[in-house]
Amino acid sequence: MRTTLLFIVSVILINTASAQHKVYNIKTLGAIADGKTDNTLVIQMAIDRAFEAGGGTVWFPAGKFVTSVIHIRSNVELHLADGAELCASVKRITYGPGKASPLIRAEGQQNISITGKGTINGQGEALLKDIYRMLNEGTLKDAEWKTYNDWHQLRPEEDNRPKLIVFEKCDKVTLKNITIKNGLCWIQDYRSCTNMIIDSIQVVSNTFLNNDGVDLVDCKNVRLTNSFFNVADDGICLKSSDPQGACENIYIANCRIRSSASAFKIGTASWGGFKKITVRNIYVYDTYRSAIAIESVDGAVISDIDIRDIIAKNTGNAIFIRLGKRNKKSPPGSINNVYIGNVKCEIPSGKPDAGYHMEGPTEQFAHNVFPSSITGIPGFALNNITLENIAITYSGVAKKEVAYFNTDSLTKIPEKIASYPEFSMFGELPASGFYVRHAAGIKMKNIHVTYAGKDFRTPFIFDDVNKLTLEKVSVIHTDVLPIMILNNVKEPLLQDIQLPRDDKKFIKIQ
Repeated sequence: MRTTLLFIVSVILINTASAQHKVYNIKTLGAIADGKTDNTLVIQMAIDRAFEAGGGTVWFPAGKFVTSVIHIRSNVELHLADGAELCASVKRITYGPGKASPLIRAEGQQNISITGKGTINGQGEALLKDIYRMLNEGTLKDAEWKTYNDWHQLRPEEDNRPKLIVFEKCDKVTLKNITIKNGLCWIQDYRSCTNMIIDSIQVVSNTFLNNDGVDLVDCKNVRLTNSFFNVADDGICLKSSDPQGACENIYIANCRIRSSASAFKIGTASWGGFKKITVRNIYVYDTYRSAIAIESVDGAVISDIDIRDIIAKNTGNAIFIRLGKRNKKSPPGSINNVYIGNVKCEIPSGKPDAGYHMEGPTEQFAHNVFPSSITGIPGFALNNITLENIAITYSGVAKKEVAYFNTDSLTKIPEKIASYPEFSMFGELPASGFYVRHAAGIKMKNIHVTYAGKDFRTPFIFDDVNKLTLEKVSVIHTDVLPIMILNNVKEPLLQDIQLPRDDKKFIKIQ
């Protein structure tokens, strides 16, 4: 009897394992790889069969398979073989008559994955033409249509442009080795997902605006590694849209990012929180805005952020940290315990993303190169921010005839408390290297600012800072004095400040 029971259990386990690993080849099931035929029904049938069998792999062989909206279900893997291309439908109506559904979606599913060396192609340019056609015919409603924006072009609203992947409240999610390209909106949107692995993927999408490479929204326990992003908006972006939610325990490492916005960004959507975020070994190039941006403007609590080993070349700004208040219904959030170390940035005078298909919007005012900045708002300071081993080279030339802000008028620098957070939000600043305002517990150690060209502005300005510690700070290739202004700074501790020349007038205290 005992032997019989063991045999039955063994058979059940073997059958379950084989079911979970069953492969459903969409071509065998009737899909046509001609780049024209809509294969949505066949692909969804394969997904459903795999799910009903307890799990399995939906296999895409080499070829171009067109689809509209598909839903991934628990225990199902989409595997795109080398040479396989999952092509998004270029007919807007297939994404729904109202708000556009994402191409690939999942909600409340477990153990789902997209793998393989194949490609997901959003076919954004062709789809955009069909969106324009419907808007011109009046068959698609759009609140933003016919409204010119900063790009001076007609832009359909985000809800009319399908995202490529949206997973919500899913657990055990894996994306590995795939290439994703040519989207019209956020490429990947993961909301309230847990236990995610994203590894060795490529995202190339400069088709249109709002093309974030990947958005992790209130996600927990995520590893994003060994990936490449070349996109028209933020490269890797963490967001929090749920006041009760948070991005937490996220590890990002060994990635290359090219962006016409910011490379790595926490915010702008910042309602809940961001905790225990670790970033390692990121290479940034040809990026219009900041290499590193950390923003709480909707009430989010940001804490325990550890960012190290960043190289940024031809990037508009090195570091931007901002605590603001655009959410009128809640008090300001907080930014505490942030460490940024081992950063090397080269900041040009020109537009770093010039020549890319969809460039970032040009600022609508004359300005010189923007410095790194760490800013809170009156009565709400950022706390315990440490910068260590930071080297920034500014290669451009700043000219007073372009823009000039007198350092005797620091109180006239706008607060912009409720404004959208961006490295250019304050307009022209009187600092050329670092501008710090409304902050406490600021530690800067082994900081080197170098000028390849001439800059008339003061390298460092600290305004309304409590407990400022500077150790081994150097400014190279400048004859500007003072190199540092301390305005309303309490308990400053300055050690080993290296001067461009032997002159004791390097600090101005106001």
